[in-house]
Amino acid sequence: MMDWDKLRTFHAVADAGSFTRAGELLGLSQSAVSRQISSLEDDIKVALFHRHARGLLLTEQGETLYRAAQDVLAKISTAEAMLTDNKEKPRGELTITTTVALGSNWLVPRLKEFVELYPDIKLSLRVDDRDLDLAMREADVAIRFHAPQQPHLVQRKLFPVLYHVYASPEYLEEHGTPQSISDLDNHNIIVYGDGTPHYIRDVNWLAMVGRKAHHPREAALRVNNIYGVRRAVEAGIGIGAIPDYLVDDKRRVVRILPEIDAPKFDTYFVYPEELRNSKRISVFRDFIVRKAREWTV
Repeated sequence: MMDWDKLRTFHAVADAGSFTRAGELLGLSQSAVSRQISSLEDDIKVALFHRHARGLLLTEQGETLYRAAQDVLAKISTAEAMLTDNKEKPRGELTITTTVALGSNWLVPRLKEFVELYPDIKLSLRVDDRDLDLAMREADVAIRFHAPQQPHLVQRKLFPVLYHVYASPEYLEEHGTPQSISDLDNHNIIVYGDGTPHYIRDVNWLAMVGRKAHHPREAALRVNNIYGVRRAVEAGIGIGAIPDYLVDDKRRVVRILPEIDAPKFDTYFVYPEELRNSKRISVFRDFIVRKAREWTV
């Protein structure tokens, strides 16, 4: 039977790509990690890594074991979470993931109340513009800009995201305020850069509105993060489309061209089916649903 400690060490090394970095994560010396990997390879009679000067690469057999180990670790993590859930009082760790902009600007300011309500739940927020794998327990719950396709994920619709057109007062003073969609042709346009998420393919609609297909306005600036787009608009670089959750009364931007019919998309609270009965998940879900309702009223 495969030794669990060695398997756990192997998984950490495969993730880190080196014995040294894995040792730092596990609290072990580099030599201790190396010995465990060598011992595991001796046990199963196959090489798990190609060793070279720039680091470690998994062999074909190592890839197979890594996928199996990852699946086992995810299941154990889920089991631990369920076992530590207290039915009387929610407690334990809860990892949340969402996009950088939504997490930093909409979610974080609302978490203080939750922390005060449930001090025994230890929150961890992972902001990332890619979808973390909930099945592999990269996070426990997610707030996403699209409905999940996987059947094992539970979803709850939260609120629609609406875009509007903004510019800074300084920009409008210098360049004038566009009065119609066609006026945008004579202004600096800020758009989302490379790597547009698949679920918001229309994010650069401002470059296309009022134009013929395949003839977008030339952008003055491209930023591959919507928070960066907002900051560029605030700085007076040009005109940009910004979602509601990134704008409040304190932002130094002015809404223009209110007649433009901008695209919108929904947000969803998502979590794995196996965590449906988790007390931590249910109280956080109810909290977020309430905050979403308050925000949209």
